[in-house]
Amino acid sequence: MPSAHPRSPAPVSVAALYRFARFEDCEPLRAALEALCAEQAIRGTLLLAPEGINGTIAGAPDSIARVLAHIRALPDCADLDVKLSTAAAMPFERMKVRVKPEIVTMGEPGIDPRAAAGTYVAPHDWNALIADPDTIVIDTRNDYEVAIGSFAGAIDPATRSFREFPEWFRGKREELLGTGRQPRVAMFCTGGIRCEKSTAFLKEEGVEEVYHLKGGILAYLEAVPEADSLWRGECYVFDQRVAIGHGLAPGSHDACLACGRPISAQDAASPHYEAEVSCAACHGERSEEQRATLRERRRQAALNAAAAARPRTRGTGSPVR
Repeated sequence: MPSAHPRSPAPVSVAALYRFARFEDCEPLRAALEALCAEQAIRGTLLLAPEGINGTIAGAPDSIARVLAHIRALPDCADLDVKLSTAAAMPFERMKVRVKPEIVTMGEPGIDPRAAAGTYVAPHDWNALIADPDTIVIDTRNDYEVAIGSFAGAIDPATRSFREFPEWFRGKREELLGTGRQPRVAMFCTGGIRCEKSTAFLKEEGVEEVYHLKGGILAYLEAVPEADSLWRGECYVFDQRVAIGHGLAPGSHDACLACGRPISAQDAASPHYEAEVSCAACHGERSEEQRATLRERRRQAALNAAAAARPRTRGTGSPVR
C-alpha cells in the first residue's frame, strides 16, 4: 500500500508565507486548502484568521507552486509574501490547516497592519538604517530565538511570546524613546510578519517613524553577502532544520525534543540535557515526575521502533515476503 505521505524528491522546497488580508469566512478556505495540501503531499502548518494567512509548508517544488497559486487567488492575496528555501529532507511530520483568531498572536484588538504598518526597508538598505546612531533597532522575536543570533546592537525584549511585546514596549517606551524628538525605530523578525504587526502597533501608540525589514531575516540572509552582513549567529526556524545561516544554509543547532528550544553542542554537554527529556533551558520548568514520564515515553517509543524493525514471521518462523 502506498504511503499516505509520499516523500518529495530532494531537495524539498520550503515556503514560509504570510499575507494580512480580510477573510469573511475562514472555514471554507481552510477545507479547500487542507484538501489541496493532502492531494499534493504537502506538510507543514497554515493558519487562517479574519486578518489573513500565515504558515510554512514543504513538499515537491511543483506541489508547492500549486498551493501558492491557490493562496494567491484568495481575496487580497495576490501579493502574498513568500520566502522559498530548500531542505535535504522533509522538515515536517504532518500537515495542519487551522483557523485562529489571529495569524500571529499579539492580543491587541484593532491593530490592522494593512492600514498602518511601518515603512518597508529592503535587505540591501537595512545595514545603513540600523548602523545610524539615531535608529533604535528592536528584535521582535522570542528570547530563545534571539539567544542564537541577532543583528549587532539590536535590543532584545527578552519576551517569551509575541503576546508580551505590547506590555514590554509600553513599560520601556520612555527609556527607549526619551521625551524629546523621537528617534527612528527599526524592527525585524524571522520572515516579516511579527515586525509588520509590531510596527502597526507602534504607530497606533503614536510612534511616527517606524521601519521594518522586508522579508525578515530570511530575506536578509539570502540577499546580503556574509562579508557585508551585520547579522551575528544563526536564525531559528520553526521546523526540523532548527536554524539556518547566511545563504539559508543549514545551521549547527539541534532542537530539544522536550521543549523545542534550539540547543548547541555546548548546550548538549550540560548536565541538565537529557535527550527527549530536558535541556538547560527547560530543566527547571518540569518536575522530576514529569521528566520521568518523558523518559518512559522515550523508552516506549524505542521499544515500538525496535518491534517495527523486526521482520514479521509466519508460524514456521520464515519472514513474510
